[in-house]
Amino acid sequence: MTDPVPRAGRRPRSVIAAATLQLLTVIPFLLGTFIVVRHGADAQAAAEAEIVRQGLPAGILAQHGISFAGSETPAIVLVLVLVTLALLNLTGRRIGRVLSWVFQPVLFAMGVVIIPSQLFTAQLLESSFKSSGDAVLARVDVPALVDAATQVMPGWAHSASIAKLALTTLGSVLVIILLAVPSARAYFREAQ
Repeated sequence: MTDPVPRAGRRPRSVIAAATLQLLTVIPFLLGTFIVVRHGADAQAAAEAEIVRQGLPAGILAQHGISFAGSETPAIVLVLVLVTLALLNLTGRRIGRVLSWVFQPVLFAMGVVIIPSQLFTAQLLESSFKSSGDAVLARVDVPALVDAATQVMPGWAHSASIAKLALTTLGSVLVIILLAVPSARAYFREAQ
């Protein structure tokens, strides 16, 4: 996995691979943003219609802060940070390497804590509703609710979430390792 020490100006494969992983991680976040912008309101409307079909109050989702529409702002910020880090790393800027070592563990933690909720929405909502102590929430047919929302989303949305999980977790670990190998260290020393 380690490259020989690079000649002056030659970018090692480890740095190219790390930056490539950072840029690949951008793709599922962009796809997720597209889904939220294009299909989020329809997913929320479908979820609310399903709640009404179940004979429950229409506003119960909003009352409990449950939204299938999501928010694209955090994803856009992540995209900008990842692209910036990849470019800094490719140009041999030491700050890019250091900030990658700071940011990638944060992204890893997000991948472990937040992104599984996109893959296991029904299970997490069902558990949350049952333990809420709210009798109305406990009556919600969660699989039907989540099904209604996901029916209006593109079929590849689940695959994009799986890619996001893999790239934020395993990809982050690999970026950290790739930027720590001897060829990367030498590259960042030479570039300064």
